[in-house]
Amino acid sequence: MTQTAARPEGLSAYIAVTAAYWAFMLTDGALRMLVLLHFHTLGFSPVQLAYLFVLYELAGMVTNLTAGWIAARFGLTSTLYAGLGLQVLALLALAQLDPAWAVGISVAYVMVVQGASGVAKDLAKMSSKSAVKLLAPAEDGGLFRWVALLTGSKNAVKGLGFLLGAALLATLGFTWAVFAMAGVLATILASTILAMPPGLPRGRKGAKFSEVFSKSANVNWLSAARVFLFGARDVWFVVGIPIYFYAVLSDGSTAGSRAAFFMIGTFMALWIILYGAVQASAPRLLRASTRPEEDLIAATRQWAWILAAVPAVLTVAALSAAGPQTWLTATLVAGLLIFGGIFAVNSALHSYLILAFTRAERVTMDVGFYYMANAAGRLCGTLLSGLTYQLGGLALMLGTATAMVAVSALAAGRLHAQDTQTP
Repeated sequence: MTQTAARPEGLSAYIAVTAAYWAFMLTDGALRMLVLLHFHTLGFSPVQLAYLFVLYELAGMVTNLTAGWIAARFGLTSTLYAGLGLQVLALLALAQLDPAWAVGISVAYVMVVQGASGVAKDLAKMSSKSAVKLLAPAEDGGLFRWVALLTGSKNAVKGLGFLLGAALLATLGFTWAVFAMAGVLATILASTILAMPPGLPRGRKGAKFSEVFSKSANVNWLSAARVFLFGARDVWFVVGIPIYFYAVLSDGSTAGSRAAFFMIGTFMALWIILYGAVQASAPRLLRASTRPEEDLIAATRQWAWILAAVPAVLTVAALSAAGPQTWLTATLVAGLLIFGGIFAVNSALHSYLILAFTRAERVTMDVGFYYMANAAGRLCGTLLSGLTYQLGGLALMLGTATAMVAVSALAAGRLHAQDTQTP
């Protein structure tokens, strides 16, 4: 009885939503690594690889705008279930890919399937993040702790997904790996539908689509900062660095390719897991429970400028190297891991502030708008990842990341505490 009474209200629903989100992000990370490595071994160029993910991010932009309204009108469980179900269908569709198809047909088909997966990802993401605002306790930094735990654990699980995807590709092959993930996620969806506890709102019939566009200056500036923050991450993360590592690690043989798959998947997994661990620890690292909101806004600006220094140093290192060298590869690994830790603090601050700035009655609208900006940044980063790496190699790619972080810091400088709404 004492334990039951001590449990925060809404905790059971929070746990159920988080578990479903974990399962989704495991398959999302694995699918990204599967697609990237599989099509790279088929001879796709960096720009063609980037095209495979364009519709994924573009669909995310549209989905986040509409999903906020759909959730406000029909409830958060409806969008969560729709996201999980659509991902299962996307995986089953991807398993039908035929190696005998022409390159153009394969690219178009994978783009469409990835687009459906992007819709699914953002339906699940918006549902999970909005649920935190409604379920988390407001006192003693509870909102920051709960959102940091959800986001941090999600990224750690997605990191495991990168490793899982590389391992499945090397052992089961592309088709059976995709079928296996579809089966597991379908089981998770069925379990979630049967076991979802009460606690999430059912929606309101009078919600208007025009409400998705925020009138809050803080929400708009934070969304702008988010565009460039995630663009700076994906400009190297999506295509450039995995392809560079493959060129360095693989000798062209089947055994060499498999070994490269494992090593690239391991690095990407470790990066995401580190990112998630730091993100989950951000409230403690920043002493969020004892600091006023204006201090956390100031910290957002400071950490963005600190982050910009990392790709700037890596750009100089890339310019100093005449080509792939051992010391450059080691520098990139260390530098990008440092980037991941600092990036995680930035991302955690953003994820907290969007929930702090919004009101409960329009949380799905503001969160949807904010994650539309997130998807826009990922779209820009994805396009620039293949383009900058193909045109200028590591130096141009990392220099572009530096510039994007700097713009994000400038946008964060426009946030003001007097515009916030107390959660």
